Amino acid sequence: MYIINFIRGACMALADSVPGVSGGTIAFILGFYDEFINSLNTLVSTQSIKEKKKAIKFLLKLGIGWITAFILAVLFITSVFETHIYKISSLFIGFIIFAIPIIVKEDKKEIINKYKNIIFSIIGIVLVVAITYFNPSSGGDGMDLSTDNLSVGLGIYVFFTGMIAISAMVLPGISGSTLLLIFGLYAPIMSGIREVLSMNFAYLPVLIIFGLGVVSGIALTIKLIRYLLKNHRSKMIYFILGLMIGSIYAVIMGATTLEVPNDPMNLGTFSIVFFAIGGALILSLEKLKVVFEKK
Repeated sequence: MYIINFIRGACMALADSVPGVSGGTIAFILGFYDEFINSLNTLVSTQSIKEKKKAIKFLLKLGIGWITAFILAVLFITSVFETHIYKISSLFIGFIIFAIPIIVKEDKKEIINKYKNIIFSIIGIVLVVAITYFNPSSGGDGMDLSTDNLSVGLGIYVFFTGMIAISAMVLPGISGSTLLLIFGLYAPIMSGIREVLSMNFAYLPVLIIFGLGVVSGIALTIKLIRYLLKNHRSKMIYFILGLMIGSIYAVIMGATTLEVPNDPMNLGTFSIVFFAIGGALILSLEKLKVVFEKK
């Protein structure tokens, strides 16, 4: 099971490292989402040492795969993100479009004949579109997260963005990276991580603040997410689908959040080839689930 969980963690990291679908979506597609959420909940709330050890063992296996793949993704993605933004965005949209029917299929009993809950999809769409549209970072100058530009205001902004992003990462829906893209922090955070990996520690203070936000987000939201999925699953599935649909708009507008803002993606800059590659990767992950279930 170590190799399987390593691969699972790596797949989650590849999703978390790019705007599109979340690592939670990948966990959902690969069939271990409930175990993932329950393990996180056990870690932050259960008093039983035995249960905590079991959760830590599972999460550690996932974590090693996640860290390995995330570092590799950062080193690659940051080098091509700004220069090939429209191709990468087309790839992200492929992730989203092809993941939606998979989630519908996996939870169809929570969707069929419960169509009044479509209002939660509308709420999800409006929420993401509104955050994207009214985001002050869109269309403005990119953020410099180095120590020289660190301020109390920026630190608070990065901290709370980290909290929000990690909440999205554990939900099967909009990715935390998409939210970072919306708030204008995706490229700066990824570039900052790359700089630290290259032994340039000017970005380390802001990354530590971001990490503290991530840890706080897990501690504060994981029980709520678990409760809602357990007791209001149909409403949550509709809401998640709304977040995913809305995130398409966020990805289209992603080019406007770069350090040197570009125009939003349009039909002329959209790449059908990279869209198809994104879709093929999601479908391949669904097939991988079948392999894992046979183990």
